[in-house]
Amino acid sequence: MKRQRKAAKKHVIETEAWEEEAEPQETAADEPDETGWKTSTAQMAGLSRLVRVGVWALVVSGPALGMLAFLSSSGPAQGVAQPVVAATPASPVGPAAVAELFVAAYLQAGQGTERDLAPYYSGSVALSVKPGTRTATQSTVIASREVQPGYWSITVAANVTAHDDKGKSKRLGVQYFRVGIQAVGPAGAGGTEQGATVAGYAATSLPAQVAAPTALKPGDLAYGTDRGSTSADPSVETARGFLAAYLTGTAELDRYTSPGTRLQPISPAPYAAVKVTGIQDDLSGSGQQKVPADGTVLHQLVQVEATDQAGSPVALSYALTLKSRAGRWEVASVDDAPAVRASSLPSAAPPTTTPSPDAATASPSPSPSNS
Repeated sequence: MKRQRKAAKKHVIETEAWEEEAEPQETAADEPDETGWKTSTAQMAGLSRLVRVGVWALVVSGPALGMLAFLSSSGPAQGVAQPVVAATPASPVGPAAVAELFVAAYLQAGQGTERDLAPYYSGSVALSVKPGTRTATQSTVIASREVQPGYWSITVAANVTAHDDKGKSKRLGVQYFRVGIQAVGPAGAGGTEQGATVAGYAATSLPAQVAAPTALKPGDLAYGTDRGSTSADPSVETARGFLAAYLTGTAELDRYTSPGTRLQPISPAPYAAVKVTGIQDDLSGSGQQKVPADGTVLHQLVQVEATDQAGSPVALSYALTLKSRAGRWEVASVDDAPAVRASSLPSAAPPTTTPSPDAATASPSPSPSNS
């Protein structure tokens, strides 16, 4: 753009210089040229002025033309499909938190303290139990399901304790309560409103106590060989030394880990001593006194009894993966969970979308309270 303006200015200067050097004498009538046209000095001067005007117009309009070209080149190409923004899935976090608080308040409330439930439930409540007869010492959400857009079924597990008039407490165990929670606001808060910034929640009824979920039978572990606790097997020695260093901090872990494995001991060390009480692994044969070829992988499940700083024993289990190298076993990882046989894992059932009877017939609360 600057180069165009400089060229235009240079052309104007050259044109003016040419006029000053080659200005002819005016005559009353000039002779016609070979084509039969008459060209007067006045006509030549007008032509020069016209050229100057055109050049200056080019100079002035240069920036505007350049900006127009830039905007046209940076605009979206015609016919190119614009990306479609995916809808944000509704989050159960907000409704679940409100349901957990509601269940805790419900268990604690009683006759005369029904107003404690107002932040969660705006319906009419009349309780006959004495306040504080039951309390939830612990609670957590174990299931959440959106039965309708913005309407959630939340199941809360609570560790309930009963208290009598004499101040004695009795643990009732874990009980389960299902709550219907209506959510308004953005999808991130469990609602359906686009562009909303304020969330609100309301329970649609008092909690319903329900049965405990079906307990799963643990799958078969993949450790088929029992090495015992006193075996002199090299893999057992590696596990024993590694866990002692890991839990007590009395030795460096590098002595027992594979090259490149990055593991840190627990700090500060929670235990003063560690004793192995049992080891199972997935290698066949008893008394593996000889380390297999390099690269052989071994999975272990190690039971230990760790003694804390006060002298109390604590039972722990560790799933380890070992690899052989240069005639010795080395710890490659502390696994996230014990290995199970693939055939023993339950098959994934297709998700159901049929709402439960109580959720399908529940009516949303007309005035959810703001959080």
